Amino acid sequence: VQLVESGGGLVQPGGTLRLSCAASGFRFINYGMRWYRQAPGKMREWVAGISSLGSITNYADSVKGRFTVSRDNVKNTVYLRMNSLQPNDTAVYYCNVLLQADYWGQGTQVTVSS
Repeated sequence: VQLVESGGGLVQPGGTLRLSCAASGFRFINYGMRWYRQAPGKMREWVAGISSLGSITNYADSVKGRFTVSRDNVKNTVYLRMNSLQPNDTAVYYCNVLLQADYWGQGTQVTVSS
């Protein structure tokens, strides 16, 4: 199982980023996917989730209305579009899948700063 995140970077407050997570090593279409983030000195927190076919999405209250999770089951990729970014969104963002165990990517850094 491999999860590879990309798309992070430095963005100004109010800006937009789209993260990608390319998955391999398992039957992607069968599994829900999740995004988490971890800010410096804080515990990792759940951000968003999407069902296997993409029909159900859920968001943490802190990102609801600003972030959108989606997936492409042909490309085996899950996305996180982040709008209206704020400094407290600064974190390393991880994608996650629960198979017989939890699997994580290496993370991608998102820094929101002027």
